[in-house]
Parts: sequence; C-alpha cells; structure tokens
Amino acid sequence: MVAKRMANIPESGTVRITNIVSDLKAQGIGVISFSVGEPDFNTPDNITEAAVQSLRDHFTHYTPSAGIAELKQAVAEKSRKDSGIPCEDKHVVITPTKHAIFMAFLAMVEEGDEVILPDPSWGTFEACVRIAGAKAKFVTLKEEEEYRMFPERVAEAITKRTKMILINSPSNPLGSVMERKDVQGIADLAKDHDLTVLSDETYEKIIFEGKHYSIASLPGMFERTITVNGFSKTYAMTGWRVGWSIAPPHITKEINKLQSQTVTNVTSFVQIAGVEALRGPQDFVQMMRNELKERRDLVYDLVSEIPSLHCPKPKGAFYMFPSYDQEISSEKMAEYLLKEAHVAITPGSAFGPAGEGHFRISYAACRQDIIDGMGHIKEALEKL
Repeated sequence: MVAKRMANIPESGTVRITNIVSDLKAQGIGVISFSVGEPDFNTPDNITEAAVQSLRDHFTHYTPSAGIAELKQAVAEKSRKDSGIPCEDKHVVITPTKHAIFMAFLAMVEEGDEVILPDPSWGTFEACVRIAGAKAKFVTLKEEEEYRMFPERVAEAITKRTKMILINSPSNPLGSVMERKDVQGIADLAKDHDLTVLSDETYEKIIFEGKHYSIASLPGMFERTITVNGFSKTYAMTGWRVGWSIAPPHITKEINKLQSQTVTNVTSFVQIAGVEALRGPQDFVQMMRNELKERRDLVYDLVSEIPSLHCPKPKGAFYMFPSYDQEISSEKMAEYLLKEAHVAITPGSAFGPAGEGHFRISYAACRQDIIDGMGHIKEALEKL
C-alpha cells in the first residue's frame, strides 16, 4: 500500500495534458499543443557545443553537491549585475529550478505552518507545500486588476501560523509582472512579521512591458529570501534540467543538505553548458524575447476576436489565461477542445481554486500553429 500522503498530492495538470498529447500523436492524430511551457526554440549552438566539448574532455564524474565553482560564480555575477542581489558564490546551489522550489519548502516549512500563495499560480507550488506538510493560504488575484498581488491582500492572509510568502513574477500562468511598489509592500510585510519569501524568477528575462524587481535586492531582504531561477526559459534549455537557488548561508546549508541526500549534484557537463549560457553571447535572449512579444500580440488579438473569452494583455512570460463564458468546468473545457478542436490547453483548475473558469494558453509555439489553433478554438467555442 502506498503512503497516505500521496493522496494529498495532485498530478501535475500540465504534465498530464502533455502526456495525453504525446499519446495522441503516437496514434497519428494531429494536435496543436498550447499546453506545455516550453519555448519552441533550440538551445543556442554555443551552449550545446560547450557541453559536447566537456564530454570529449571526459568531464563526466561527480561534482560538489552545490555545483562547480565556475557556475556558482557565474550565477552570483549575473545576479548582482542584472538583479542587484548581493550574492556571492557561497549563497548559490546549482539544482533544477523545480527541485530548488521543492527543497526550499522542505527546508523551511512543516506541519501546521501556512504558506501564502497567489491564486492562480503554478500548481507545483501548492503540491510542494503539501508535500512539506504545510497548508497553502491563497490570495486571489483578479482579472480586472491585471492579476496584481496587492500587499494589502497579502496582509489580510497573514496569521500566526504564516511562515512564508511566495511570489512569482513574471507569472505562470498569468503573464502578469509585479510593480515595484507591490514588491516593496510584500518585503515590508515579510520584515514586519518575520517571514521568509520564496521568489520564483524563472521568467525574469521575458518581460514586454514593465521591469523586473528582485525582492532579495531590497534592504533587509536578502537574509530572508530564497530566489530561484534557471536556464530553461531564458536559453531554451528545458530538457537540460538546470537552475539555481540563492539564499543566505543558514538556508543554503539546509538546501545543499537536501541536495546531497537526493540528486547529489546536477549533471556535470550540463553545468559547463550553464557557464557558457551566462558568460557567452546574449543576443539569443533578446531575439527570443522580441519573437515572443510578437506572438503575444498575435494571440491577444485572436483571443479578443472570440466573444466568450476575456483576458488582460500579459506583460511577460509566454502565457495567456483567458476566462470563458461557457458554464462547464475547466477540465471539461480542456477535454472538449482536445476532442473537438484537436488543440491542447491546460485547464485553469490546475493553477488553484481561482483558476476555475479559465484555461492557460502557452504561445511558445510557431505563429502558424497559433493562427490555426486559435481558429480551431474559436470554431469549437461557437458550437458550445
């Protein structure tokens, strides 16, 4: 018999849809997928070649559990320069970004603790909170307010059991970007109530309007912030499974302890690729951002032509999260669009209670797929 705690952990909604799409394609059924959060760009050749050369050099053995010194130094340099985080290499643990989130919760919260999460937000956040034995306390983000996470709403959610606040900007699945006053307000709350902040900054380089603000860069916040980031979205390195956490020494020690007892270390030659990604040419990042902005505009225009869909224009990442007028669950909507339109989207319920009545579109797909897929969705919704 499996452990009882497994009943409290939902399957990843995104991964579930992705698996269904893979099965359909294996059966020869053509499906346009807007479900997976993966850029349709190839990893830049200079990054790939760095990994290939490291293999030729036989760099295929264990590394220090927290990562090789050169990559930790590169992450610290990038974080100081780009985000103003007062980071040194001793504050860095090289690990897959998703694993960093898991380890952060496992290291910091326990039975009876509460973690404040934006709602809607990426389902992995709540799943990791549950695995750690804690409880998610949701702050509802509203469509008519461009899905901003107002400090006033966060303050209302704080109780004597609150241990951590999570922020994610730009947001998956909303595409919203936090304003400086909102980041500052949450920083003030964290200091006033002696809370830790977990800041997921995976999409920091994919912003079309606004600016990215790292909460760890604000006065008095580095010592109470865990910042997670990675290579997957910025450098089209989703399959490489490498990212990092940045935290003060007492937290980094515990995260590295967990790393040493689980995956041991990130794949050796992948770390060499990470060094090249951060220290090599950055023109790919700008090119991808420009292309995604044009796709964002294309999707927004196409969504706006569908009377039953409603969505503010996202300012970052590569997602739209429209609400719909039809009175069916988001799970049923996803099944209907997959069957009727042969288009895969992710149901809003995968992103928290407030996600019901919405679905997520990932526009990290080619333009023709966007045009065709949105046309299929429009036709299918007109039949409901």
